Amino acid sequence: MKNEFLDKVKDNAFVQRWSENAQLGKGDSLAKKHTVVQNDLQELKELWSPWDDQMKQLLYCNYGDIPYLLDVKVDRYLFCVMAQFWNSTYSCFTFGKVDLAPTVEEYTALLRCLRFQVDKIYSRAVNTPTFVKRLMNITGMSEQWVTARVQ
Repeated sequence: MKNEFLDKVKDNAFVQRWSENAQLGKGDSLAKKHTVVQNDLQELKELWSPWDDQMKQLLYCNYGDIPYLLDVKVDRYLFCVMAQFWNSTYSCFTFGKVDLAPTVEEYTALLRCLRFQVDKIYSRAVNTPTFVKRLMNITGMSEQWVTARVQ
């Protein structure tokens, strides 16, 4: 599985270089006054603590390693240093004019949490009809062409 992941990363190296060069040349494309809100884990801790083992297991089965984040001890000084370079607009680190998005393995090492399932990806379900229509508008292609590519 790891080799497949690395092969995909190598295949996407060109796209990454193009993206970095586009950002260096053209700058940000986001609207001004964009705000980002960070969630506090305190609410999740308050929900988690009274649950019995069966409820905790159910959450773990549905959402994977997310409950482990409650047990992660964060190095405050390392976090403060890292926060200086965090670009909340792009959800990555920015050093000068270069963006860096750590891999899952690097985040795992930074968090010092070895229990994470590296091969598990969390994503939001896509509303396919809406997605197809948006993709049709962007590409200017027919619905049949877009639907074939999505599937």
